[in-house]
This record gives sequence, C-alpha cells and structure tokens, in this order.
Amino acid sequence: MAEIEDVSRRRFIRNTAVGLGVLASPEFLAHASTDKTKPNILLIITDEHNAKVAGFNGNKIARTPNMDALAATGVVFENHYCNSPICSPSRNSFTSGKYISRVSAWNNNCWLPSADIPSIARCMTAAGYESFLCGKMHYDYSRRYGFTDVGSNSNNNFKRGTDTRHDPTKLVTNRTSNWFDDFHPGDESSTILHDQKVTAGALEFFKNRTGKEKKPFFLLVGYLAPHFPIIAPESYWDNYKGKIGMPEIPAGFLDSLPVNYKCLRAGFQEENVAPDVVLRGRELYYALTEWVDNEIGKVLAAMRAHPAIAENTIIIYTADHGENMGEHGMWWKNCMYDQATKVPTIFNFPKRWKGGQRRELVTAHVDMVKTIVDLGGGKTPDDWNGDSMVPYLEDPRHTWKDFALSEYYAHNIASGYVMVRSGSWKYTYHTKISETLPEERQLYDLSTDPKEFNNLAAMPEHAARVKMMHAMMLRELGGVDPNLREQQCRREIAVGYNRTDKKPKGGNGGKEDA
Repeated sequence: MAEIEDVSRRRFIRNTAVGLGVLASPEFLAHASTDKTKPNILLIITDEHNAKVAGFNGNKIARTPNMDALAATGVVFENHYCNSPICSPSRNSFTSGKYISRVSAWNNNCWLPSADIPSIARCMTAAGYESFLCGKMHYDYSRRYGFTDVGSNSNNNFKRGTDTRHDPTKLVTNRTSNWFDDFHPGDESSTILHDQKVTAGALEFFKNRTGKEKKPFFLLVGYLAPHFPIIAPESYWDNYKGKIGMPEIPAGFLDSLPVNYKCLRAGFQEENVAPDVVLRGRELYYALTEWVDNEIGKVLAAMRAHPAIAENTIIIYTADHGENMGEHGMWWKNCMYDQATKVPTIFNFPKRWKGGQRRELVTAHVDMVKTIVDLGGGKTPDDWNGDSMVPYLEDPRHTWKDFALSEYYAHNIASGYVMVRSGSWKYTYHTKISETLPEERQLYDLSTDPKEFNNLAAMPEHAARVKMMHAMMLRELGGVDPNLREQQCRREIAVGYNRTDKKPKGGNGGKEDA
C-alpha cells in the first residue's frame, strides 16, 4: 500500500510540474490574445440545485423564469452530472479538471494538493482571459488557484484535511438533526445574506466593465442557494404551499439501502422527520430556488445593460450537485441517486447556438471544464479527465461518449463509493468496509426505473452488465481499484495537513455543510 501511495504522490508531483510547465510554454502563451472577438464567459454555479426543480426541465410548479429564458435561447443538457455529490470535492474537481481521487479532494475539509496546480482559471488566463471569482467556491482562505476575487470574500475556509468514517454498526439515531428546525420562512439567513453580497459584487463588476477592455473576462459567480438552511421569504413560499407532495418511498425500500446510505441517514440524523416538516422543507426548497433565480436575473440584467458585452458573452448555468429533498429517505446530497448527482445545465450564446435545443446524452463537469477552456481558445493539460463538449454542442448528431463518473469519499459513510452512468444504465460500487462487510453494488436501468427503486445488481441476468460497467469504471480511473483509493483516503484523512498557519478570523474548519 505504501508503495502505491508513494507512486501516486510522485506521479502527482510530476504531472503538476508538467502542467505548470505547459501553462507557461510558448504554445500556451500563443493563445494569450487581445483579440476582442473572443467571447466573454459568465459561469454561474449555484449550490445544491436539484435538476428536477426547474421550469426548463419540465417542472410545471417550479418558477425559474430567468433560467427558463436562458434555456429558451440556449442549449440544455438533460443528463449532466457532478463528479462528486458534495460541495468542496465537486468544486475542487471542477477547478482542477480531475476526478477527486486523483487530487485527494476527499471531503469539505480538503484543498487541492498544490496552490499552483494547473486550474481552469490558469488555463483561461493562458488563453488571454482575465479570470475572476465572485462568490463561493469553498476554497481555503489562502488559495484562489488563479482566480482574482471580485466582490466580497466568500472563501474564508481553513482546511485541515481530516475526517473520519462512520461506524457501520451504528445505523439508528435517537434524535433528528436541528437542521430540520431551519425549515421556516424568513427574509434573512446565512445563505440569503451570502448571496445578496454575491449579487452586489457581480453588479459592481458589470458596472465597472466598459466593453473596451483589452482582454475578455471569465467570470465565475458562485451562489449558495438553494443550499440549506432552507429559509425563504414568505412571499416566495406562498407560491408553493400545498402544491408539493411527499417523497415517494416504497414499502421496505429503506431496509434495502446499502450500508453506506444507512450510515448517511444515521450520521445526518435524517430518520423520523415529521411529515409536516418534510412537506414544509420541500415547499421552501422550491421557494429558495425561485429566490436565487431572481438573484441570477439581477446579474443578467446588469450585464445586458452593456449590449456590447452581452452580445459577446457565453452564459453557462449549472450547480455543484443536487439535493435529495427527502427522496429515497435522504436529505442534502452525498448519495449517487440522480437527485443528488444530476445537475441542471444550460449553455447560452444565441449568436453561435440556436435556442431551444436539448442534449440527451450523458455529460459531466470534467467535460464542462474542458469545454469552457475550448470555447476560450485555450488548451488543458493532457492528464485532465473529461472531453470537450463543443462538438456535441455544435451538432446533436455528434458521436458523444454518453458517460459520467462520480465519486464520494466524504463524511458520514463507512467506505467510499463510485458511480458510473453509461447510456440509460447506472452502476454504483461501494468499496469494502471491513473483512465482515464486503463490497456492495447497485445497478439501475433508468429507462424503465427512472426513480431508482429496483436494484438489479444481484440478478444473474445482469451479471455481465455489472462486470462490464465495473471494468468501464476501472478504465476511467486509470486502472486504480476504488478499494485502494479508500485505503489511501483513510490514511490521509487520519493525518491531515498539520498546518502551522493560524486560522483566519471567521474561518471555519472545512465543515461548512453536509
């Protein structure tokens, strides 16, 4: 094991050095241009947005007019996945262009292995862009990975690199999390106050932008909503009272959950939530989603106040992961069901792509990162994961890989797990917990079982597909068995970073959410 870990570390150091060298090479710098015809890129990322809670995805109750307008004049990706269903790992993967197991981005308490790692911001800067960050990316206070902050500082975390595993024998809790006490209306919350500052920062950015700058901008606007606390103004809640039903959970389904998911329910104290609380939380989640849509509308209006900028700006909307909303007996994210891993995704640039288009094949955030750099005329390091979606954006008939992979190694589980989606099939592999608790598998055919209730993994007639998808997973991970990654994760989170710098005022220890 030590030899594997040492080889992995040496490989990372070598690849980081190569990546930094590439970003500074004449070939990369040749892309640095003052060509004003290059499009600006505005990337808006919300936090914890369930892809189903959006009008443009067919939800007739959700009120998301600004997102819907982007979709009507843009291209919607219907099956787009995050590469980890939790905040910091998902965003660190997005930043680095790599799967989380390759960069030890195990949990919310982790940073990327190097402050100088080749990143999406650095690739865009090398392509001639100014790379700005307005809002949350869940970074450590000391790192920006090539971004320049605009607006208020939303990234004041203090990452220690530590975490623990949940005891798989403790699958019952005697209390319900106090997070459910935050299901109520209100005009203020930590999320709302944060996002109002993000909007103000973005408005200030566009107020000061003339359109005559020598370089185009790559601006990432990071919102927290609709992340909990699920508190929304009463006027928004009024739009959903009595309209959102209870989650569907078949009889006996909770008993059939993998041990890891039972650990999630126990660790997050999600059991025995009163039905009225469940309904209120689901209604308020819709309300908070509408609220952040309104904030996004303000940013778009500020940009469109400068027609020269608006006409030459690609707008991309997505989220870092989804929200369970009580489905499958779970809240927040952390699992591999679609409500946690599938994210809403829109590309909007009417001068290049006809509006009202939809793409059904499976895509992922590691693909989006390469796509953004590609659209900016830049290049990414050869060792990044993913593929540029530009050919598929341009032509719906393009032969696309139709594949995504997502990993989870964070808190309140007994062991890490990996999901692959290929076509209509989804396979999740839960690594070995101990000698007495072996691997578990889940297999769903989403064409016949879109709600993911019927696990086919143990059925003999699906043994060949399980074997095939497991092999597909291993190939995508470079041949490294997730069980080895789980052992690597356990070693690293037991030690942490041993930091000697002082935690900044107001900085937390990386446990900023679930």
